[in-house]
Amino acid sequence: MKIACYIRNSTVSDTVKTVLSRANHETAHFDNEAALLRSVRRSRFDLILIDMGAEPRDDNSILSWLNLRTGDNTPVIILSPLRSPELAALTLNSGADDFVNRPFEAVELVARINALLRRCAPLQARRSISFAGYTLDRDSASCTFQEQPIELTPREFSMAWLFFSSPGIYISRETIGAVIWSADSEVAGRTIEQHVYKLRKKLQVGEEKVVMIRTAYSQGYRLELCTPE
Repeated sequence: MKIACYIRNSTVSDTVKTVLSRANHETAHFDNEAALLRSVRRSRFDLILIDMGAEPRDDNSILSWLNLRTGDNTPVIILSPLRSPELAALTLNSGADDFVNRPFEAVELVARINALLRRCAPLQARRSISFAGYTLDRDSASCTFQEQPIELTPREFSMAWLFFSSPGIYISRETIGAVIWSADSEVAGRTIEQHVYKLRKKLQVGEEKVVMIRTAYSQGYRLELCTPE
């Protein structure tokens, strides 16, 4: 998917670029409003990501564009470090589709982007994932590697779907617990570690490791390609 990004803070811009690249999204970055608005009129984007680092003035061109655009259903996400309900309401009422505070969890931003893309193209909702020879099918809850079945339990499949949906992005233990064991459950870290350990073993086909699940105790887990020696 091609995403237009208007983010003036270079650190945030680099972070977003890395997160979206790891999620297999193509990005186009703009450093001023005029360049963004000119480009979205001339080119097709699947989603537009705009950062508002300060309270907008009454004559803010982004808000004016959101209020006035017609015939353009491209979804828009507003990022902001300002934890302001009033700003969130203002941007959403002006025509934005979502409002995300930063700093953000990478997995949450990717999930919100994917959710918006699904809603804008419901016939293309993701029911399967193919990555590095692995295929996960949501309808049958099945996983294969080069068409060879890999037997996974329902929770192992849910965990695999979470990792393969966002390769290269760390997913916290809290997120894994909330998604797989429900938000109301407190899942012991050892329980998650046991499921990750079993999933690691099952994803290894033969002697060769194609993917690995890396652990970073301060960040969680992420799926990544193994580098051939």
